Amino acid sequence: MAFPQWLVARQAPAEAGAESVAPLTAPLELGAPVSTRRQPLWKRMWRLATALTGGILVALAFPPFGQIWAMPIGLAGLMVAVHGVRGRVGFGLGVGFGAGFLLLLLNWLTVIGVDAWVVVSLIEALFYGLVGMSWAWLQRFAWWPLGAAATWVGAEHLRSTLPFGGLPWGKLAFGLVDVPFDRYGRVGGTALVSFLSVLVVALLLAAWWSRHRWPWRAILAVVAVAVAFGSVALPVGAASAAGSVQVAVVQGNVQQVGLQSFEHRMQVLRNHTTATERLAVQVAAGRRAAPAFVVWPESSTDIDPFHNAVVAAEVEQAVSAVGVPVLVGAVLDGPGQTHVRNVGIVWSPTTGPGQEYVKQHLVPFGEYLPFRDVLTRIVHRFQLIPRDFVPGHRPGNLTIAGTPVGDIICFEVAYDDISRAVVDGGARLLVVQTNNADYADTGQLAQQFAISRYRAIEAGRSVAIASTDGISGIVTPTGHVVGQTAARTQAVLDGKVQLASGTTWGIRVGYWVEIGLSLLGVVAALLAFVLTRRRTASDAA
Repeated sequence: MAFPQWLVARQAPAEAGAESVAPLTAPLELGAPVSTRRQPLWKRMWRLATALTGGILVALAFPPFGQIWAMPIGLAGLMVAVHGVRGRVGFGLGVGFGAGFLLLLLNWLTVIGVDAWVVVSLIEALFYGLVGMSWAWLQRFAWWPLGAAATWVGAEHLRSTLPFGGLPWGKLAFGLVDVPFDRYGRVGGTALVSFLSVLVVALLLAAWWSRHRWPWRAILAVVAVAVAFGSVALPVGAASAAGSVQVAVVQGNVQQVGLQSFEHRMQVLRNHTTATERLAVQVAAGRRAAPAFVVWPESSTDIDPFHNAVVAAEVEQAVSAVGVPVLVGAVLDGPGQTHVRNVGIVWSPTTGPGQEYVKQHLVPFGEYLPFRDVLTRIVHRFQLIPRDFVPGHRPGNLTIAGTPVGDIICFEVAYDDISRAVVDGGARLLVVQTNNADYADTGQLAQQFAISRYRAIEAGRSVAIASTDGISGIVTPTGHVVGQTAARTQAVLDGKVQLASGTTWGIRVGYWVEIGLSLLGVVAALLAFVLTRRRTASDAA
């Protein structure tokens, strides 16, 4: 089969006796065979250090560090590291990049255990091994910037899906909420943000490495700059303004932190009821505006109010005092004796508990334990998870005081499909109920808050975030924070938030953009692999 000429660049004639191993930073002549000769140890270590440092730099762009300038440099680090190597070497360098990235980004997992932190980070790093391998193949061809950007999207898609439902933490869009570039998410979702982020860096490197004359280099550079700054011209704000509503968010606080944060479960509930009753007094005195409804966080009652009369009375008293519906985060028993559910309940001061949303996307090894019979014998710490949560099967579309609300619980905010579903279901306001008590004093709080801000930009919706002990906040559809709490404090936020009824293109087509770019990445990587093998076989003949 003959391939179009534009797919295969010419091979440059090699000088007699010239070194056939590509240097680390010099341009690799497109179409030239990659040598199988082993590089010196110092050069291999230099490549690995470059890849590892690149991963660390990308992590530094995310909260709590917020060094956004480091992201493009880190991505360039991996591109440079894999330049001119074979695919299997690229895989190893990609894993090194992923390890540097995720060990820093996910260091809050040390709360669970150093072993959990290392194992999860290294498993997730394997996906970046696929990126490194693909980039090693792709960089031999003139169209590699497009292929490199698409393969990155494919890796993020796999990470968000596998294993056990995936872990999308670390998508590039979640580290860019403080710059206009995230407006691309409003057009094409997280996948478009990642694709264009990688493409900009790849185009600039392609311009630098190109053996063509300056006009071609200039074209590549101009395209990269146009993409980088083109987001400024994109719309931002409410998808379609639909009035406003006064909302109050309660952060009751948790006295203890870490895995023992809910040892005194009744005290956690009373912290939230006390704060709500204090809000009611302030409203009655005219010191605060009366809210249309109040939002409590996930696990604001970790005891089932339907099976415990004391807990039910405590909640009823607080709801009656404030006189408006309260979205209560509760852990409910059942089905059966060995399962529980993570639920948001709309609790009315007149009719009591009503609509419910059951969390759909559960956290493996946190809310449920795969292979329970085997793992509890091997790792005794897993005995701290005595019962598995059962997932819900419907989006969190609730109506509270006449306002269509999209309820998202904790880690669900990182999954694109969860927020898309509630917006498609008519939500005019997004609510994130979360319990971050296990991760107090770690970067997890700021990272999750940034993801919530991204969802506001992508969906063109205000977001109200209620956390047990921080960070709670109110975010506008532009991603701007109009109020947030400090961690490990008791606080109440209130304000008039804008409602929206329209649907952004990021919500409408974001899934298909991700699938399309992922497939493009697979095709590009396979094509580069096949062309490379054919060139190698031809040279050997």
